[in-house]
Amino acid sequence: MNVIKTKLSEVLILEPKVYEDSRGFFKEIYQAQRYAECNIGVNFVQDNYSRSRKDVLRGLHFQVSKPQGKLVSCLKGAVYDVVVDINVNSSTFGQYIGVELNEKNHLQVWIPPGYAHGFCVLTNTADFQYKCTDYYDPFDEGGIIWNDKDLAIEWPTDTPFIANKDLNLPTFQDLVNKK
Repeated sequence: MNVIKTKLSEVLILEPKVYEDSRGFFKEIYQAQRYAECNIGVNFVQDNYSRSRKDVLRGLHFQVSKPQGKLVSCLKGAVYDVVVDINVNSSTFGQYIGVELNEKNHLQVWIPPGYAHGFCVLTNTADFQYKCTDYYDPFDEGGIIWNDKDLAIEWPTDTPFIANKDLNLPTFQDLVNKK
C-alpha cells in the first residue's frame, strides 16, 4: 500500500494494491496489520455506506465530544472529498485538503478524530464507504457551513444539493468562538 502524506499531518491518502486481470479486480478494503504499519492502529466499530446523486454535497460534519476517526473511499462513481483541520492546537488549524476519490483510482483517506469531513458527488451517482472509530451519535453532531468564506473551499459545483440541516450549520468563525 502506498501512503501519501498531506499538508494536514495526521490525514493520509492511501493507495491500496489493486490486482486487475481480465475478470476485473481485487483489493483489500481494510486489513488491520497493514493499516497498523501505516500508523492507523485503530479499532473500527461501525461501517457506513451511502449512495448520492450528482452535486450532492454532504458535510462538513464532525462529532463534538465523541470524535470519529474515518477511513473513507468511493466504491462507485467519483467524489471530491474534503477534510478540514478543526484542532485548535494544530499548526494547520483552519486549513483543508481536497482529493478526488473514485472507483478507478481506489484511493482512501484516513481522517483521524478531530477533523471535519465532507464530500461532493462528481458523477451521476456515487457509492461512498466510511469505516468509523466511534459510533454515530445524532445528539453529538457538529458541522461547518459548506461555503464558509474563511475556509474558502473550492467545491466543484456552484449549485450543490444540500440537506436542510446542513444549510443552517455555523461558520468556521462561530466554531472558533465556541472553543
